[in-house]
Amino acid sequence: MWIPSLSILELIFRGVAVYLVLFALMRFIGKKHVGELSPFDLVVLLIISETVDGSLIGDDHSLTGGLVSAATLVVLVQIVGYFTWRSRKAERLVDGVPRVLVRHGHVNDRAMKEEQITRGELIEALRREGHTALTDIRFAMLETDGSITLAARRKE
Repeated sequence: MWIPSLSILELIFRGVAVYLVLFALMRFIGKKHVGELSPFDLVVLLIISETVDGSLIGDDHSLTGGLVSAATLVVLVQIVGYFTWRSRKAERLVDGVPRVLVRHGHVNDRAMKEEQITRGELIEALRREGHTALTDIRFAMLETDGSITLAARRKE
């Protein structure tokens, strides 16, 4: 129960490798999908967690092996958090940057395409904020967490 069948160093290496690959995959799928989980996305997330289980601890079923793997992931999150707090460049690499989807009522089609956001999703975000027309919007931003924030034009 307490004695791992793999070395502690191998468990740490496995944790770091899985973390880096999953991080790259999450950045690849884009901000939109991270910010809003559909039932399909939740199923995929659960399958991914089950899939990487063996990658994290291999054939080791000891309590120590599981705790070392969990601690490795927590330490990695803390390290990444520290570097993103200290460095704007690291923050942009890890979190990405907000994207302007609408400016002064005009849709940025290139950004919409790159972020895989449909007009319907954009209009839905407008309605959630109580707006009915794109011309009412000064700007709409896709935030780094996948949410869309809006600023309305001033009524004159």
